[in-house]
Formats: sequence, structure tokens, C-alpha cells
Amino acid sequence: MEDVRLIVDLVIGLGAATVAGYIAQRLGLPALLGYILAGMVIGPNTPGWVASSERVLLLANIGVALLMFGLGVEFSLSEIARVKRAALLGGAIQIPLTVVLGTVGGLAFGWFIGASLLLGGAFAISSSIVALKILMGRGDMESPHARNALGLGIVQDFSLAPMLALVPVIAGERGGLIGISQSLLISAVVLIVAFLLGTKFVPPVLRVMAHTGSRELFLLVVVAVALGVALATHFAGLSLGLGAFLAGVVVSESEYEERVLADIMPVRDLFATLFFLSVGMLIDPFVLLAHWEVAAGLTMILIVGKLAITGGAFLAAGLDHRTATLAAIVMAQIGEFSFVLAGSGYEHHLIDLSQYGTILSVALCSILGMTVLMKASPNLVRIAEHLPGVARQERLAVGPPPPVAPSGGHVVICGYGRVGVEIGNALRQWNQPYSVIELNPAVVRELRDRGIDALYGDAASRSELIAAGVATARTIAVTTPDLLATEAVVREARELNPRIHVIVRASATAEVALLTSEGADEVVQPEFEAGMEFVRQVLAWQGVAPEGADRLVEARRETVYGVRPSMPAPAVLTPAQSTQSARWSPNESESGYSA
Repeated sequence: MEDVRLIVDLVIGLGAATVAGYIAQRLGLPALLGYILAGMVIGPNTPGWVASSERVLLLANIGVALLMFGLGVEFSLSEIARVKRAALLGGAIQIPLTVVLGTVGGLAFGWFIGASLLLGGAFAISSSIVALKILMGRGDMESPHARNALGLGIVQDFSLAPMLALVPVIAGERGGLIGISQSLLISAVVLIVAFLLGTKFVPPVLRVMAHTGSRELFLLVVVAVALGVALATHFAGLSLGLGAFLAGVVVSESEYEERVLADIMPVRDLFATLFFLSVGMLIDPFVLLAHWEVAAGLTMILIVGKLAITGGAFLAAGLDHRTATLAAIVMAQIGEFSFVLAGSGYEHHLIDLSQYGTILSVALCSILGMTVLMKASPNLVRIAEHLPGVARQERLAVGPPPPVAPSGGHVVICGYGRVGVEIGNALRQWNQPYSVIELNPAVVRELRDRGIDALYGDAASRSELIAAGVATARTIAVTTPDLLATEAVVREARELNPRIHVIVRASATAEVALLTSEGADEVVQPEFEAGMEFVRQVLAWQGVAPEGADRLVEARRETVYGVRPSMPAPAVLTPAQSTQSARWSPNESESGYSA
């Protein structure tokens, strides 16, 4: 039986995770919460079957490494440079202030100063893995708030090493500043050596394996690189995830970025599920019930306080209120590295077993609370917009609004990313007037310099839609991939102008019916439209007449989108505003909506 115990644990664990994940999704919750609860059920702290937490945790560490490796592949050096201000300055503000928050919270519930300091350290470090899975599940990985949140998460991960070095010092054991300095020096040397060796040797090795034509060999070397660098950083006193992230960044600079992502995704997701199972196995529900007042109070302090501190830190780093708020919501939780810190505190007798269990319970409650906050994010964004000084500071960054208001019959474009740019260029070619609502100050300044009516602000805000002339506009195009923001824009636009034609973007075909019920006239799903263009091209090369291909595509569109109303083109095209340039021009800056 012992020979197959690991397989038995895997079968039961994955089966429980499947059932619990399905139930969580049916309830509108992230599947990872179901995985954690499944881990609690099969863990050592509840009656019934007890899976081996050591075996599951061993496989879970592979999941952590592969998740962070995949993030590193997507997070190239240019991406890191783009968010370095928010990550570094935001981290310098958020980490110490959150340590103070947790320390005060611990003291308020009667914990000794050493235990309270440890709690503050646990509060300061969010779970990059949880944030990553939530953002992936929402389809937000390309959004500015996702990149800035994950950038801050990497900075927080770096802070784990000095915090772990401080634990024996706080406990009154030997070490002191010399021990901390040695730990930091070793960590820095390992990171630099790993990065330099990686950039020199990894791309040639990948190239050799790619030229063999063997997918298995290519996948083997990718996994070996990810786990090898992760192991090196682990022995240096840093986390497995941080080393795997570094390996991913190295791979991102090679020409095999897309192939690596495609090959590791199935393996990564399987092992990541085991990670969340292992988290659940650590949590004792009886400790949560016995100390529910403390757990509930600390959870409230964590979520509210960390949301305010992180949001303020991002605002201080120059992010707009929407990006800062959404990124802060994602980071308003704690996770695996807080467990590591709490475990070290327990080993050095800074906290007792009940306090250790309370920290784990707070982690679970904070993840649940963060998912609730994500659903309320449009309201929180509007609250942030009206904070003292926020609106004024943001408007100073883009200068005064254009003096000439839209005259009517125009198009309002919400979000001027890749999609918005194409719409704007096409409208200029046909001499059609339009106004833009955009969250990136650089984009707004650029558009105004070209004589285009551009407003800085959140398109879900009623005041911004009024300023953009929605009440007299003919059409509004909502290009943001954020479902909640899109729903809010549609509702406000419909109230301001019941006759306006509303065209929106959906991130998934499952969102089409919802957006249509909210009042959208046309819903465009980019991946589906790309598929339809592939259909046209393939059928054309197979000799199918264009008319036949068009009929098939339109029939498929009716199935996905429903019956689409016919919108005859206006007989007379409105001349463009004299200040607008007719040249086709790219958008050099990135949209605040990442559309």
C-alpha cells in the first residue's frame, strides 16, 4: 500500500479539488478557493481520509515554481522596466507601513510584541500565486493593474529573506545585523550569478533542443531550467518562486517565449492545483472556530488597511486611481510566504500553535475577502476617484481639457489601446468626429497634441461620459476587456442617451449574453472574430466561393451573438473636426485600459 500511497493521495486530492472547484465556480467564486477547501477536507485537521501533506507539498512546490516561471516568461525585462517605479517606490511605502499595521493589530488582540512584529511581516507579503491565478481567471493578465500588482509582488518576495533573517534576532537568538547582512549578500550574489549564467547559456541550450524537433526534449530542458534556478535561490535563502521567476525572465528574452508558454501551461496548471490543496491542508478549521473573533478582526484590519496602504502607495508612485485601486484589491491578501514566515516564527517560539493557526486562517479569509472586493471594484474605483486631491493631481498630469466640446453625432471611444487606435484611425479616414476617454495620461497628452478631443478619466464615471458628449453622440465603442467596467459604462450611457448605439468588447463568448442584456447593441469577441477570419482564409484556399464562406460565418455569428440588428450607414457623413489629423497613426503609449 505504501508503494502506491502517493498515487492514492493524488487521485483523492485531485478528485476533491475537481468537485470543490466546480462548486466554487458555480457559486461565482474563484476555483482556487474550492481547491483550498478541498485541502482542508482531506488534510490532517479534519476527520476522514488523511492525505500525506509532505508528499502533496513536495509536488505543490513544483507548481509554485512553474507558475512563477510562466509569469517570468510573460514578464520580460521591458515589462519589468515599465513597472519598476510602481513596484520599487510602491514597495518601499507599502511594506513598512503594512508591517506597522499588522504589529498594531497583533498588539490590539493581546499578542506580545515579538508575535505582533511577526504578524506585521506576514501582513506585508501578498501571495503572488493567488494574485496570478485570480488575474488569469479574470482574463486581466494584460491589464496595467495586473502588471503593477505582480511587480509589487516580486518586490515583496524579495523582502522575505531579510524578514526570515530577523526572526531569530527578534526571538533573542544569535545572528543580529551580521547574520542579516550575510543573508542579503549571499542572496544578491546568487541572483546575479544565476541571471548572468542564464542569459549566457539558456538561450543556446533552448536553440539546440528546438532544432532537434522533439517536443519532449524541449519541455524537459525548460522544466529543468525552471526548477534548477528555483532550487539555487532556495539554497541561498530566497524562495523557490523567486528563482523560477528569474529563470522565466531569462527565457523571455529568447525567441522561444511563446513555445515555452504553450508547452508548460498544462503541466503548470496541474501542479498549481496541488499547491492550493497543500495550503488547505495546513489550515485547521477547529482553530478558526475557536479563535474566530481574533481571525475575523485581523482579517478586517488586513483587508481594509492593506487596501488603503497599497492603493495610496501606488498613487504616490504615479499610477492613476483606477489602476491603483484594482492593483491594491488584488494584493489585499496574504498567502504562501506568510505561511513560511509564520512557520519560522513558530520554530523560534515567537508564536504559539494557536497563533500560527490564526495566521493561516486569516490568509484563507483574506483570499475570500479579496474575491468579494473584486466584484465591488467599480464602486471602489469611483470612491478612489473622489478622494481629496486625487482627481486634481491626475488632471494636472494631462493639462486642461480641450476647449471645444463635441458637437453631436460623433463617436465616443472608451479606451485608446490597440483596438481604440484602429477605430480612431478609421474614423479619421472617413472624416468622422470622435472623442476619447482614456486612463493613461501619456495617451491623453499625445491625443490632445494631435488635436483630438481626449478626456482623462474613468469611462464608467457618469461625469466623464457627459463631458465626452454621450448625450448627443451617435455611437459609443467600449474597448476595455474589463467586464465590470464595461457593464457600468453601458448602463450609464443608456441612461444618458437611450438612442445611442452601444458597441462593446467581450473577453469571452460567455459574456455576450450578459452584455446584451445590459443594453449593448453589438458585442465583439476578439478571439471569436479571429477564428472567423481564419475560417474565411481556409475556405478560400480550399476553393469555396466567398459568398458561401460569408454565409457560414454570418450563421456562426448569429449563433454566438444572437440576431444582429442591421445598421444602415448614414446617407451623409459628418465632416471631421478641422483640428483632427487625417493621417493613420499608431499609439506609442499604452492604454490605461489595456485594450
